[in-house]
Amino acid sequence: MGDNEIEITADLVRELLREQHPDLAGLTIREVAGGWGNQMWRLGDALAVRIQRMDPTPEFQFKERRWLPVLAPRLPLPVPVPVRFGEPSERFPKHWTVMTWVPGEPLDHGTISRGTHAADTLAGFLRALHVTAPAEAPVATDRGAHPRNYTAGFENVLRAVALDNIAADLQAVWDDAVAAPAWAGPPVWVHGDLHPANVVVSAGTITGVVDFGDMFAGDPAWDLAAAWVLLPAGTAAQFFDMYAQADQAAIRRARGLAAMKGLFLMLIGQNGDRGLPGGKPHWGPAGRAALARVLTGV
Repeated sequence: MGDNEIEITADLVRELLREQHPDLAGLTIREVAGGWGNQMWRLGDALAVRIQRMDPTPEFQFKERRWLPVLAPRLPLPVPVPVRFGEPSERFPKHWTVMTWVPGEPLDHGTISRGTHAADTLAGFLRALHVTAPAEAPVATDRGAHPRNYTAGFENVLRAVALDNIAADLQAVWDDAVAAPAWAGPPVWVHGDLHPANVVVSAGTITGVVDFGDMFAGDPAWDLAAAWVLLPAGTAAQFFDMYAQADQAAIRRARGLAAMKGLFLMLIGQNGDRGLPGGKPHWGPAGRAALARVLTGV
């Protein structure tokens, strides 16, 4: 924690609620493990408090406040919906939001045993999400463009993870994504950050999606990479059959992006023991499994 960073505790969360939303201050407060940019606290049975922690800007929360109430009614899975806003105060100088709680367990702590069902569920969710976004929809900043724009980053993380035995194969997958035609359709809504901590599972399948702070309007391939990052081996083809909106160019871009995401999961796993809030050493095996699926193709 930096010199100027305020420790976020259950007592602080209750004080903030008493100041700005006193009718909620009597509910049970329980910390939710994980998270870097924001810290989550369970509030009663149906709500959660999302507090800006390491994010340098509240823009991610502002996006969720503005757009999740618009998107949620169209989506076939539960997503967190903002219900109250917490503003900076003398007690705590950052933003926080009270949102609906999405029941289940994050995939990075759970498993998918019903692979076909999960593939169909994820495909249906993304079909509903990937509709043309309005002109005022947020634009991506550090992601969202064609894979060719991220070649230096991909190659840097490939070297950092040091997978000498499969590095050439992963480079070939990336090069194929770079060679694929760009997205030619209108910008569609994209979640932008589908990884194992942002998908909720229950009874062996996907039952919710969380953390829309990186949502943007653009190329759906950024979400289609989840076919390899999230789903069990052998189910990517089922996913794309059910999604039924991806041409071969989109699949090629998505596979390359999945390789990059898998490498970043491994890198974060390697760095997970350095005291960072939300450090996740268990992401290493998840990243390696994703890379294995990438290399088997669809």
